[in-house]
Amino acid sequence: MNGPILITGAAGFIGSTLTDRLLAAGRRVVGVDNLCDFYDPAVKRRNLAGALGLDQFEMMEADIRDGDAIDAVFARVKPESVVHLAAMAGVRPSIENPALYVAVNVDGTMHVLDAAVKHGVGRFVFASSSSVYGNNQKVPFAEDDPVDFPISPYAATKRAGELICHTYWHLHHLPVACLRLFTVYGPRQRPDLAIGKFLRLVEAGAAIPVFGDGSMSRDFTFVGDIVDGMLAALERCDAFGIYNLGGNHPVTLTDLIGAIEQVVGKRAKIDRQPQQPGDVERTYADLTRSSTVLGYEPRVSLEQGIGRQWEWVQSQ
Repeated sequence: MNGPILITGAAGFIGSTLTDRLLAAGRRVVGVDNLCDFYDPAVKRRNLAGALGLDQFEMMEADIRDGDAIDAVFARVKPESVVHLAAMAGVRPSIENPALYVAVNVDGTMHVLDAAVKHGVGRFVFASSSSVYGNNQKVPFAEDDPVDFPISPYAATKRAGELICHTYWHLHHLPVACLRLFTVYGPRQRPDLAIGKFLRLVEAGAAIPVFGDGSMSRDFTFVGDIVDGMLAALERCDAFGIYNLGGNHPVTLTDLIGAIEQVVGKRAKIDRQPQQPGDVERTYADLTRSSTVLGYEPRVSLEQGIGRQWEWVQSQ
């Protein structure tokens, strides 16, 4: 398999990291991104600075909400495989503007699936989210756990995307791997997300906003491990499947701040705030299925990963 791989959301945190890895392996990559202003588009362009200088990479600016534009991209590129990462992200913003999240994450996903079927794509990888588990009482979270009670519009749209993907497998026999990503961090992380934001605030001596009492826990996953899982899904996807990609080691917010203090070498100032609506209490990935089927195994510890992200932050 040597045809082009199309990545939607290629200029983002995960998309650009995956792009670089595929290019390093000698693959041809076509990136699709609308460079929206959810955060500074200049940051996204910097993410792709290395890729843009390579002959085997092509960047196409398009919005997945525009079905005709996406169809035209597929008609010209004829991708062998698709990794669909483009989405509106974030729990709290989805509560403020749910219609936008439905338009991008549900309608947009359907446009990409339509184009994939029409133009003969062989494999489709869809980036879902651990948020679909809601406040699941059973831990760790397994792919066959009930996911009928999302607690944010963002979570609901990601679950809807999984269901639509299954429909396209059933009707059109498009092999799809839905990857439930657990709190991804590392170099190029979105500037509004906790670890990058906390690193900068601690270094500056500014207060960290902490929502709740610090007991909320997350299964933090280094972006390099996530990309490993995506590459495995691209290689092994031959039907429909849902897979957790997590770190398999939940960390409380209090312990996360402690790890950041160690890396930066400064004490954090804490600004206590009420817990936010839509935030889940904990995430914890059961990796039995992804390990068995994809050979997925997270390798980077939280301390190592935060250290690598801190080096990147300092380099910017």
